[in-house]
Amino acid sequence: MTELAKKRPEFRNINAFKDLTTYRLPAAGWVSILHRASGVIMFLLLPFILWMFDTSVSSEFSFAKFKAAFNVGLGFVPGWFLKLVALALIWAYLHHFISGLRHLWMDMNHEAVSKEFGKKSAVVTLVLAIGLTLVLGAKLFGLY
Repeated sequence: MTELAKKRPEFRNINAFKDLTTYRLPAAGWVSILHRASGVIMFLLLPFILWMFDTSVSSEFSFAKFKAAFNVGLGFVPGWFLKLVALALIWAYLHHFISGLRHLWMDMNHEAVSKEFGKKSAVVTLVLAIGLTLVLGAKLFGLY
């Protein structure tokens, strides 16, 4: 064996019981997984989105009912839970949108794609999505 072959690292399959607890996923990996998760969340909450849109634009009475649902609740569902679902939807939309813009930028500028850019853009994506979610969540919960 040559010296180069001896120095090369050996890559094995990850053992789900031993390795996953210590494996550190890079920021780009987190963004990729969360991009998929946010898409699933938006798809699963599509009936809730359609209900919100329908009740908010149908009439003045239905808009008042819509506002009351977030304050008082809707039947057996408390208002704070509806706000949490709306907050999850806000995060999912923002993360999916910003991550999609990141992917479009990387697709358009092939020569600008590098490991450093991937890490920086992933961190920017996570910070922007979480920061905007916190700002809009504070507005949703009435902090300002």
